[in-house]
Amino acid sequence: MERYGGNTSCVQVISSNGTLVVIDCGTGAHDLGRTLLAEAKGPLKGNILISHTHWDHIQGFPFFTPLFVPGGNWDIYGPSGLGRSLRDTLSGQMEHTYFPVTLDQMGANIFFHDLVEGHFEIDDIHITARYLNHPTLTLGYKLEVGGASVIYACDHEPHSRQLGQDGPLHELDQLHCDFLSGADLVIHDAHFTDKEYVAHKGWGHSPVEYVCELGYRAGVKQLAFTHHDPLRTDQAIDQIVEAARSDLKAKASPMHVFAAAEGMAIDLNSPAFTITESHDGSHSATRTSPALYDPSVLIGISEPKWSQVLAEAARAEGIRTVHATNTASALQSAKSTPPGLILLEDQPKGIDGLAICRDLRSSRDPRLVDVPIVMVSDREKISEGIDAGVTRWLISPFSTQYAKAVIHACLLRSNLRWKRAALPPDEKERLSALGKLSLLDTAPEERFDRITRLAVAIGDVPIASVTLVDQNRQWFKSCVGLGNSENSRELSFCAHAILGRSPLIVPDTLRDDRFADNPLVTGDPRIRFYAGFPIVYNGGSCVGTLCLIDTRPRHFPASILQRFEDLASLVQQELNVSPKNGNP
Repeated sequence: MERYGGNTSCVQVISSNGTLVVIDCGTGAHDLGRTLLAEAKGPLKGNILISHTHWDHIQGFPFFTPLFVPGGNWDIYGPSGLGRSLRDTLSGQMEHTYFPVTLDQMGANIFFHDLVEGHFEIDDIHITARYLNHPTLTLGYKLEVGGASVIYACDHEPHSRQLGQDGPLHELDQLHCDFLSGADLVIHDAHFTDKEYVAHKGWGHSPVEYVCELGYRAGVKQLAFTHHDPLRTDQAIDQIVEAARSDLKAKASPMHVFAAAEGMAIDLNSPAFTITESHDGSHSATRTSPALYDPSVLIGISEPKWSQVLAEAARAEGIRTVHATNTASALQSAKSTPPGLILLEDQPKGIDGLAICRDLRSSRDPRLVDVPIVMVSDREKISEGIDAGVTRWLISPFSTQYAKAVIHACLLRSNLRWKRAALPPDEKERLSALGKLSLLDTAPEERFDRITRLAVAIGDVPIASVTLVDQNRQWFKSCVGLGNSENSRELSFCAHAILGRSPLIVPDTLRDDRFADNPLVTGDPRIRFYAGFPIVYNGGSCVGTLCLIDTRPRHFPASILQRFEDLASLVQQELNVSPKNGNP
C-alpha cells in the first residue's frame, strides 16, 4: 500500500489548548516520535492510550524516541487483566532477549495507569473508555473537548452478524452503536468485507459493511476505516471506500467515509481538535473514577466458609484485601478508604450487607456510589438487592475458581460471561434416579463407547461423551478425546442441557454469555462448539447427556443433528434396559 501505508496503528490527537494524546503504539510510533522531537522546544509531556497489548498495537513502543529523552513526562493508560499490569506487559517486550534497553533505562519519567471501563480527564479532554469485542481485553476510547468528539475503536468485531445483514442489531452491537452515537469522527477497525468475515469470525475484526451500518445508525459525521488488511492494494481499498459511499448515497446518508492513511491530518469543524494519523504528544491532570483500575477488595464476611474461599481467590490474583468481621467495621473501612470492590454477606446476625449497601449508595462520595458491591448469600433476594443497589449476587456453594472469575469481572467492571446452571425443579428426584442406575464411577463399557466413537466420526469432532450430571460434578461414563473422567458441575455445559428436554446447541461459545468466560472455554480443552442431547431415565428425570465438543465454531445441518439425536436415543435405551437399574 503505497498511498495508505503499511505501519500498524498509531494516532495522534491534539486539542486547541495543546493537549497531546497518542492512541496505540504500533510501528507508526517510530516516525511519530522522530517528528515530535524535531518539532519540540524542550522535553515533551504526553499521554499514550493503549487499546490492547497485541503486538501490532505495541510494537512501536520501544522505538518511540520521546520516551528516551530525560526530563520528559509520559502517562501511559491501558487495560490489563488481573495479575499482570500494563507495565509488566510493555516491559516484557523489552527484555534482553528482544531489546537491548529495558523499560527502566528510558530517560523520561513514565507513569502507568491500568484502566477499566469508565471516564477520566486528561487536561481539557474528557475520555470515556469502553470494552470492545476482541479475543484479548481491549478498550475503545471516546475523546471529547470543546463540543467535538473523536472515537477510536480498533480492534472490534460484531457480536452477531450474518452476511448482508439488514435488520435489528444484536443487543451488544446496539450498545456499541450507542457508544459511537453522534461522534464527529470515528476511527474504526474495518479489516474485512462481509464475504471475507464469514470465514474469519472470532478473529476480533469488523467487516466494513458492519462499520458503515453502525455509523449510519449512530449518526456519525465522519468515519475512517482503519486496520487495513496488509495484503490489500491501494486500488482495493479505494474500491471498498467507493462501494461504501455508493451504499450510503442510496440511503441519503450525509456521513462521510474514507480510508485512514499514514500522515493524514483531519481538522474537525470545532476548533478543539486536530487529528493526525501516525503523529502525537500530551500531559495528564485530573483523573476520576471509575476508569482507573483499582485492585483492592474489602471483604465484609463473618462466615468462615465464605471468607476463606474469597480470600484465597483474591490472594491467587495478587489483589490487596481488607477484612471486616462486623457491620460497623465494614462501613468504616469502606468510607475511610473506598476500595475497587466490596464483598458483603447477607446475614443480619453477622454482617448486614444490604444495610451497608444502602448506606454506601446514599453517600455523596461518587466512589462509594459507583463501587461494585457483591452480596454473598445462600439465596438471592432480587427485589431487596435492586432497592439496596447490589451489583450482583454470589450464591453459595461456589468454588475458588468461580469466585476468582466474579472478582475479576467486577474489578474490571465487565460482564461475567460464565453462568452456572440453575438446579432443575426435580433435582431431588433426578439425583435419586441417577443413583438407581448404579453407573457412577463404574468401568468403561463397550455398549457406550461404541456410541461415542460413532458420534466423533459422524460429526468430525475431537470430543464426545456420555455424561452423567451428579450433585456436584459431571462424570463421563464414556468419553473420546478427554483425559479426565469428571469435572465440577460449576463448569458443566451439560448441567445447562439437562434443564430442558430438547438439545442444547452452542455454535460458538465465545458468542454466548453463558459460556464465553468459562474456564473450559478460556483454557483446556478450549471448547468453541458444544451440543448436548438430554438422556432421560424411564421417561422421568434427565440424568445426563450425549455431548459433542469441538475446538472450533461449528454449524451442523438438521440431518446431522438428527443423527446425533438418534445416538442419544441409543444411549437412553441402554440406560433404561440396563440390568443395573432393576429393569428386565
